[in-house]
Amino acid sequence: MCIHQLNLLAASNNLPISNFLGKQHPIEAHHLSSICDIMEKAMVNGDTCIIRCILVVFQVVFKFFFSPQTERNRDIVRRSGLLLWQLLMAPRDQICSEIQKEVCLAISSGLNILYPGEAEINNLLKLVLTEGERNSGLSQLRDVILTNLAEQLQNNRFGSEDDDHYRLNDELLHYILKIVVRESCVLITKCQTVSKDDFQRLLSTVPAASSCLRYLMAVQNHLLSNTILIKPDENDDSDSSLQGETLKVQELKTSILSLATQILTGCDEVLEMLQQVTTALINSDISDREQRLKGLEQITKATMLGHLLPVLLTSLMHPNLQTLTMADALMPQLVQLVLYTSQTALLLKTQSPVFSELNSSPSCASEQKGKHLPDERMLEEKEEPGFLTGLKIPAPWAAGKTVETVHPVRDNYKFKETVHIPGARCLYLRFDNRCSSQYDYDKLVIYAGPSTNSRKVAEYGGNTLGYGSRSVLGTGWPKDLVKVEGDTVTFSFEMRSGREHNTPDKAMWGFACTVRAQESSEDVSGGLPFLVDLALGLSVLACSMLRILYNGPEITKDEETCQELLRSKLLQRCQWQVEANGVISPALTPSPSPLPLTIDEDREFTYPSDVLVPPVGHYFDLPRIRLPPGIMIKLREISGRARPQFRPSIK
Repeated sequence: MCIHQLNLLAASNNLPISNFLGKQHPIEAHHLSSICDIMEKAMVNGDTCIIRCILVVFQVVFKFFFSPQTERNRDIVRRSGLLLWQLLMAPRDQICSEIQKEVCLAISSGLNILYPGEAEINNLLKLVLTEGERNSGLSQLRDVILTNLAEQLQNNRFGSEDDDHYRLNDELLHYILKIVVRESCVLITKCQTVSKDDFQRLLSTVPAASSCLRYLMAVQNHLLSNTILIKPDENDDSDSSLQGETLKVQELKTSILSLATQILTGCDEVLEMLQQVTTALINSDISDREQRLKGLEQITKATMLGHLLPVLLTSLMHPNLQTLTMADALMPQLVQLVLYTSQTALLLKTQSPVFSELNSSPSCASEQKGKHLPDERMLEEKEEPGFLTGLKIPAPWAAGKTVETVHPVRDNYKFKETVHIPGARCLYLRFDNRCSSQYDYDKLVIYAGPSTNSRKVAEYGGNTLGYGSRSVLGTGWPKDLVKVEGDTVTFSFEMRSGREHNTPDKAMWGFACTVRAQESSEDVSGGLPFLVDLALGLSVLACSMLRILYNGPEITKDEETCQELLRSKLLQRCQWQVEANGVISPALTPSPSPLPLTIDEDREFTYPSDVLVPPVGHYFDLPRIRLPPGIMIKLREISGRARPQFRPSIK
């Protein structure tokens, strides 16, 4: 166990022991061979204690003390790998779970030594991902490897040397995503199939993410954070640096698009299963149906719908990812997800008391129907209840923001903070009834603006507890709301006096104040149900992507520069043709044109709608634009050509 403790300490890179172990000389091949001999003998004798100790030794040796550079070392490594796999694949009745866990840790620690090539590691991961469900040892090894890769990936920046090692290829990601989708569907199905006691135990274990889900979360956060937070090097403005940053951003966006497509596809399958289970529970006569429907939302948060989808939706709203390529690729899946989430949220909402109160009873419905006009063809102008009917969308600003000092305040204490609520016409301040300071000149000053140079609104200080000044500044700390015009308020508090020995903490409590943008606070503790919130987020993202598709490609700088030229009627009269290489150029030979021979520049020209096909058999000249006299004078001045003079002919 001392060796095991040493291994745990060495796993932390911040401890001095890690640096010490990293500087030790590599172990020689015959020492590792002796360790393998001890392992073989212990396996033959069935000595579990020695086996566990040697497995911990393998973990330390693989991590710090071994480098397979020679052929003999590689032979010893192959021998070690065979021993580890022999233990891993042993039947469950011959090996305990503790030894199996140590085997997985040993293989994970020596992953780059036992499998030096990228192809070998990929083959190993493909094996544990495809066969892990059939073998407990492979399943545990998969969990250990993916957990370690997820931890390493979270601390790694995109584009570094180790990025390709920790971020698996698309094929392996596809296998991991299939496992996550299957786990999510199984978890949701349990809400319908397990017993009442098992369902309560299931609720107590969520939301716990599996290793596969944790790795997908790490990959998604790794890509999204680097895309959103990436900043070019301000000190390096060379063309090569800008080109490198552009390539990195494009590579990031391509990776995100691929991952987002797979995640949305998986969420589509999970939501379909969720809708089926919800419908089955609603139509069932199970005794604890209401409890299961309530718990279904909590179970859903433990799936990829709760761990992956909200982060992805929020990140896709960032300007760096609001691109035409993203919108074009993700829009069909977003529409499908909006339908699934809104329908399922409405199904769950029909079982809530709020919805039941909104809907009238059958008798009331028949009475209302009788009041309608007898014409059955008349359509009722009544809005169908949606998943947001009866729900109040919480306003983030309704809860307000609390500004407070330390409690109690100390000598020479200074405090300054500014609160800004965009769009607010005025702010309402409510002070805590415990507000107090030792003397009235230990005061709080409030300013209606972003700094202490703004307009002073009020100042408060002192206490009425019989200590210090035994008085308060002005009318004392306010018990009612304090109104401040504008959307910004600044608090400035300073403790100028020294604390006296007989002054208790309650006389030097300081202050606490809640700032809101409205006079009466809303109840913001409940929030929206998870599926309603998810459907609303998907709808907002889908509308944003739809706006991008509607606007189309952004106007380029060349198009902005050529706006006047593109509006010119001189170019509009030209007939354009597409060359073999895709270039658009004016036609050399004019084709028959139905346009009039003369176009007046002063009047707007419209193409004749009644002429669709040009005449056949002869050509018309292209229309000549009659320019205003002022433009013609300018053209003659620039060209140096005088206006031709028509002289009468002499006969």
